[in-house]
Amino acid sequence: MEDWVSLGYLLSAALFIFGLKKLGHPRTAPFGNQLGALGMLVAVLTTILSMQLEGDAEWVLIGAGIALGSLIGYVMAVRVEMTGMPELVALFNGFGGAASALVALSEIQKYIDGGTIPTGLELTVTMVAAGLSALVGWMTLTGSLLAMYKLKGGVSVFGKWIKTPTWGPAWLNPVKVLLVIAVAVLIYLSIDDPTNTTYLWSIIGISCLLGLVLVLPIGGADMPVVVSLLNSLSGIAAAFTGFIIGNSALIIAGSLVGASGLILTFIMCKAMNRTLADVLFKSFGGSGEKESLTRTKVGSDPDEVAMMIDGAQKVIIVPGYGMAVSQCQHQVKEFADLVSEKFDTEVKYAIHPVAGRMPGHMNVLLAEANVPYEQLIEMDEINSEFPECDVAIVIGANDTTNPAARSGEGPLAGMPIIDADAARTVVIIKRSLSVGYAGVDNDLFYMDKTMMLFGDGKAMMTGLNNAIKEI
Repeated sequence: MEDWVSLGYLLSAALFIFGLKKLGHPRTAPFGNQLGALGMLVAVLTTILSMQLEGDAEWVLIGAGIALGSLIGYVMAVRVEMTGMPELVALFNGFGGAASALVALSEIQKYIDGGTIPTGLELTVTMVAAGLSALVGWMTLTGSLLAMYKLKGGVSVFGKWIKTPTWGPAWLNPVKVLLVIAVAVLIYLSIDDPTNTTYLWSIIGISCLLGLVLVLPIGGADMPVVVSLLNSLSGIAAAFTGFIIGNSALIIAGSLVGASGLILTFIMCKAMNRTLADVLFKSFGGSGEKESLTRTKVGSDPDEVAMMIDGAQKVIIVPGYGMAVSQCQHQVKEFADLVSEKFDTEVKYAIHPVAGRMPGHMNVLLAEANVPYEQLIEMDEINSEFPECDVAIVIGANDTTNPAARSGEGPLAGMPIIDADAARTVVIIKRSLSVGYAGVDNDLFYMDKTMMLFGDGKAMMTGLNNAIKEI
């Protein structure tokens, strides 16, 4: 039977690897998700089999845990809206890190309860892995919870909405370093005295505080990077726990999540022209330092925009988080179908890597509306087409289209942007002229060739579609 356990873990690891591979392309991503879920099912069943062989299976607790977890997962999957997906991902990252830390804690608790304590190198490796699992796991939990509330914009307490703060003075960075050093010292001390609960709870407390301190200064503009990094940390915590309990599947799965999350983190940093150190140690966006608006712009109406689009040979749609907030992706798809059929217009979508609140947010929203993947073009490929574009329609995007990024100054300096300002005519659908997360006014709004449709994204797109139908 032990051979079956090894084969089960091997199969689950293979499913994780192939599932991750399939996630690399939108067409195969659903199948990749299914492979990953199947791999997790195999891993859980294999673990239960292993526990049964060792005589440690508590069937009531196992059944209750599976039933409760399945119910919670189903309810959250059904109820969550696409606009809330970034918050859900951040929450899951935190729970993943906490789960790993709890498993590591249960192993150390065996020593405290009088279990056999290993000696020599085995003890050193176990205590170091347990300490690092606690550090990363609890830090991921508190950091992810704070990131979730930052993505939501705040929390409701007794009916009163409290905005999540973004605060980080210069002296906070040395505090972060000191907290990490403190955990390292406590881990070293715990090797000599693994049953000392003071060391254990101090590591947990400091790690929780560190998670809050790390995320607190980070503004909304950097949230995609933070979500990716926390995802990576949850995987690293799982890998450390795998070393403690000797579970190969947990080591492999944790390493895959940790490595892929870290790669995605660096991709996001590159897309924003920022280093990971800048994200973690320098406040950016949402810090309260926002430019005051001194300029005005007269808004247009859907009929004017419809007349402008009539006869356009090429239209490029630039989606942003405002599209997600108004949930108008279906109206955007209807608009693309209308102009394609009625005016024989070529329609494409320009996708910025950090548009929205998490990597791939726009892709998922548009895929939900059945937009053909061939029409979703990444920023680096689509930018060269804007000079030939008759109309660029920007829906709720701000910083990712702001020409100020080319100036070399300010918080957006050097960030790659969508070159919407190179189009012959620009239509921007936005509630107001307010600045984006970076707090920088957008010159694109005030150009002579720019037409502003002020209002809710869904309402404006519905009005535009109706105007086009009447032409």
